[in-house]
Amino acid sequence: MMGISTARVFDDALALPVEQRLALVDVLLGSLNSPIDPQIERIWMDEAERRVAQIESGDATLIDGEEAFSRLRAKYRG
Repeated sequence: MMGISTARVFDDALALPVEQRLALVDVLLGSLNSPIDPQIERIWMDEAERRVAQIESGDATLIDGEEAFSRLRAKYRG
């Protein structure tokens, strides 16, 4: 059961404007992750930027989520 202070934190958080709630979520989720190796973080950032560039240049073929899951189901049903 939540203590009175936890309930107050929830109430206060929900009263924040959307942008501040998003920032709070980012901080809270970040606090749950293990410390990240800066080199690994850089590698993932480079990969994300590479993928965005492919999308923006038209070099990537995009499919919607339903199609992707349909393909995966078909592939792994055996």
